[in-house]
Amino acid sequence: MHASVGDRIHVEGTHVSDHERDGEILEVRGKEGTPPYVVRWFDTGHEALVFPGPDASIRPASHGQHTENPA
Repeated sequence: MHASVGDRIHVEGTHVSDHERDGEILEVRGKEGTPPYVVRWFDTGHEALVFPGPDASIRPASHGQHTENPA
């Protein structure tokens, strides 16, 4: 998985009661765009260090289409 500052991250819920989450990548801490990422979640405004799993995908800031990127 690779991302840049400004990209969007989407995380599917892993359990029936979980909801999907979307956020903006504020900082990339890995080499060459790899995780972890500092993300601001749209639903809460909370900023967190995120190590995305296989349920996450990245939507580049410069493109309108959704791109799946396995972790």
